[in-house]
Amino acid sequence: MIQYMIEGGRPLQGTVTISGAKNAAVAILPATLLVNGTCRIENVPDISDVRLLLEILDSMGAEIRRLSPNTLEITCTHVRDSEASDALVRRIRASYYFIGAQLGRFNHARVALPGGCNFGPRPIDQHIKGFEAMGATVELQNGFVCASAPEEGLTGGRVNLDVVSVGATMNIMIGAVLAGGTTIIENAAKEPHIVDLANFLNAMGAKVSGAGTDVIKVRGVKSLRGGFYSIIPDQIEAGTYMAAVAAVGGDVLVQNVIPKHMDTISAKLREMGAKITEYDDAIRVQRSGRLRRANVKTLPYPGFPTDMQPQIAVCMSLASGVSVITESIYDTRFGYCAELNRMGAAIKVDTKVAIITGVDRLHGCAVRACDLRAGAAMVIAGLAAEGRTVIEEVEYIERGYENLIGKLQGLGATIKRIETPAPRTASVAG
Repeated sequence: MIQYMIEGGRPLQGTVTISGAKNAAVAILPATLLVNGTCRIENVPDISDVRLLLEILDSMGAEIRRLSPNTLEITCTHVRDSEASDALVRRIRASYYFIGAQLGRFNHARVALPGGCNFGPRPIDQHIKGFEAMGATVELQNGFVCASAPEEGLTGGRVNLDVVSVGATMNIMIGAVLAGGTTIIENAAKEPHIVDLANFLNAMGAKVSGAGTDVIKVRGVKSLRGGFYSIIPDQIEAGTYMAAVAAVGGDVLVQNVIPKHMDTISAKLREMGAKITEYDDAIRVQRSGRLRRANVKTLPYPGFPTDMQPQIAVCMSLASGVSVITESIYDTRFGYCAELNRMGAAIKVDTKVAIITGVDRLHGCAVRACDLRAGAAMVIAGLAAEGRTVIEEVEYIERGYENLIGKLQGLGATIKRIETPAPRTASVAG
C-alpha cells in the first residue's frame, strides 16, 4: 500500500517546472493509431495514465521507443486489428478515445467501458451521438462499447452536442479525421487540450479548423503521416502548484506554463490576496498575509475549471470569511470535503454547493484521496496543516501528476512516498 506522509506548516520557496498536459496526452496517444508513420512526441508527462495507454498500444502491436523520460516515438503503421486489453481499459477513463481511433482506423471498435476517477457518472452518450452522426452503429453490450462503420467507412456529419463535453469533442475529432467529407461539431468544448489535439492531428496531415471555438470543422483526409509534436504544459498541474503556494504561503516561480490558459485561476487567487506576476512562460506566486474569502462557480473553459475546484477549496478553508463553491459540471464532486473537515475545515455541502467558513488552521491526520484532483487537494491541505498528514489511495494522484513528491521537495516541502505491506488476511482453520 502506497501512502504520502507530510509534515506541514512550511512555506514553499523556489522554482517548479510544469509537465505536459495530461488531458492532451491521453487523447493524442490513442490518436497515433490513425497515423501511417512515426510520431515523435515531446513533453509527454510520465504519469500512470500515460503508462497505461502505452501498455494498451503495445498490446495492439505499436512500436514504442522512449527517447527520454518525456519524449516518445510511436509507430502504429503495422498495428493489428485487435481489441484493447479489457483489464487495462477498465483502469483509465481516457480509454474511450480508442473508440474514435479504432473506428477511424479499422471501421469498427469494441472497447470496454472505461474506468478512472469515481466522482459520479460521466456518460458517453454525446460520444455515441457523434459517431452515429458519421454513420456508425453503436451499441452497449455487456460492459463494452461496440461500434461499426459502413463498409466504405465513416462519413462527415453534423453534430450538435447537447452539453459541452470535452471528451466527446475530442473523441469525435479523432473519429472524423479519416472520414469522408466534412464533420461539423457544434457546441464544442474549447479547452486548451482540445486545441492541442487539433494541432497534433494537423501536424500529422489532418484538416481541423475552429478548435478553441464552439464550432469545429474536420475535413476528412485519406491518410495521416508521421511527424513531430510537443504537448502543451498542463494547466491543472500549474494551477495546483499555484493554489498550494496560496494555501501554504511562500514565493514560487511556476515555469513552463502558458499564462493565458491560467487567467481564471490567476484572477481568483489575486482576488483572494495572493500576488500573481506573469512572464512569457512563467507565473510567480507569492502569499504572506491571510487569504480573503471568494466565490467560485465552475464552468467550461474559459471559465473556472472543475478540475481546480478541490484545490481552491483548501485555500478557501484557510481564508477569512465565508466562501461559496458552486459546481456546475459534475453532480457529486464534493466527496473530498468530508476529508478536509476531518482536518479541521468547516465545509457544508448541499448537492452542488459547498459553503466554506474559513478557519485559522488545519491539523494533520489520516485522510484518503477520493479521486485525482481531490487527492491533490489533500496534499495541499497536508502541506498547510499543523503536524503530520498521511494520505492513502494515492494511486489516484499519480494518474495525473508527474514526480509530485520530487517537485514539492524541491520547494522545501517535507513530504515522502512510503510503501507499507498490505494488511494480511487472517486464515480460517478448516
